[in-house]
Amino acid sequence: MKKSLLFFAFICCIFHSAFSQKNSSQSSLDATKAFLATLNPEQLATVSYPYDSEERSNWYYIPKERNGLWLKSMNEIQRKAAIEILKSTLSEQGKDKAIAIMQLEIILKEIENVIPESDRRNPLKYYFTVFGTPSATSTWGWRIEGHHLSLNFTSQNNKVISGTPLFMGTNPAIVPSGNQKGYQILKDETNLGFELLASLSEGQKKKAIFSEDPFFDILSANCPKPQPVVYKGIGFDELNDDQQKKLMKIVALYVKNYPLGFADEFMRKIEKAGLNKLRFAWSGEQKNTGKGNYYCIQNDVLLIEYDNTQNNANHVHSVVRDLTNDFGEDFLRKHYQKEHSKN
Repeated sequence: MKKSLLFFAFICCIFHSAFSQKNSSQSSLDATKAFLATLNPEQLATVSYPYDSEERSNWYYIPKERNGLWLKSMNEIQRKAAIEILKSTLSEQGKDKAIAIMQLEIILKEIENVIPESDRRNPLKYYFTVFGTPSATSTWGWRIEGHHLSLNFTSQNNKVISGTPLFMGTNPAIVPSGNQKGYQILKDETNLGFELLASLSEGQKKKAIFSEDPFFDILSANCPKPQPVVYKGIGFDELNDDQQKKLMKIVALYVKNYPLGFADEFMRKIEKAGLNKLRFAWSGEQKNTGKGNYYCIQNDVLLIEYDNTQNNANHVHSVVRDLTNDFGEDFLRKHYQKEHSKN
């Protein structure tokens, strides 16, 4: 027990020293206001929705048209202002991945021999949407979304209170040819999963691996309200110290896509829900040999899913969900309950 408590303290120290920073949405607020100021009335009507609109949970990650204002319809000043929102929304790590995912559409367009004038696989086919009135004293939200990217954030009193769902995907996962052959945006998400699996004993693998056949996609898909994955896998407390560190390294990788202040609070929330309740589950190929695989990590708050099965296992989908507060719904529910209790 003493060793376990010392290890928990060690984990907490590492993550909080790395993440420690005030949670503030001021930079996103400033960037969003600056962006909105560049728009004409018609564009403002297209980009704006009420905060409690059902559109907030109408999210997806396939190459389809969205509601909101897309980059292609903007002039250069507006595009630059829109990208500033994206940059303010994520950490440096997250921003770099998001922009790389958008640019990967150029490579995919070449691979699929899509005609240049087509909007299919267009790096400008990303949509910006604002929910409510952005201010330091209001509750408002914003979404940046297109193929393989969905960022959904909520701010209340100038503080990020929700940053899920956060989806990132890549096709190709590894560029197969050309000048960027071997380029891999979500490399760590892939490799760290295999590293943890490889560290398990045969007995541990029997608990962690629930199927030899991976899923075609993440199980939570684009559901507005995610449910825990039914495959429980192996528990955190069934891992040795080194394996626990490997599991937490994967969790940290996903959480560090967020701005540091929110990342710190989200990690604390995950810990409060119980690190010993974290579970790691796997299906599919057990070695990184180019065949399909899937993993998930979850407790009562966190759900991380990773799937690489499509296009001959060269097409990654990954997502972070907060099982208690996607789209800030927990906050919204408590707000309505408080208002009704006054009547």
